[in-house]
Amino acid sequence: MDLVRILVTRSAPYTPYFIAVLVLQALSTAATLYLPSLNAKIIDEGVSQGDVDFIRRTGGIMLAVAFAQVITAIGAVWCGSRTAMGVGRDLRGEVFRHVNSLSTEDMSRFWHTYAYYPRHQ
Repeated sequence: MDLVRILVTRSAPYTPYFIAVLVLQALSTAATLYLPSLNAKIIDEGVSQGDVDFIRRTGGIMLAVAFAQVITAIGAVWCGSRTAMGVGRDLRGEVFRHVNSLSTEDMSRFWHTYAYYPRHQ
């Protein structure tokens, strides 16, 4: 639970990106789920009745929905990667500052612990 608490507190500055990931991923999923129903509509109402105009219109809608799905998926991945890289950078910075603030006694104690750590080659 400590890891979850650390991640939640450290990821607060990235809340807008996190919300964007949720919204964009939901839109991408909705578009993905809408495409098969458009395809069924083309077959049921266009192909079966020979309505070429309906097929073209619905096919154009399908292309627009597919394009929107790709754009929202790319946006979700971009926002998610920005969040992950930012949180990782912030955590590394905090660890670096903490290690640099340790006294020489603490460092010597850790060094002896490290010296006994088995190394595999």
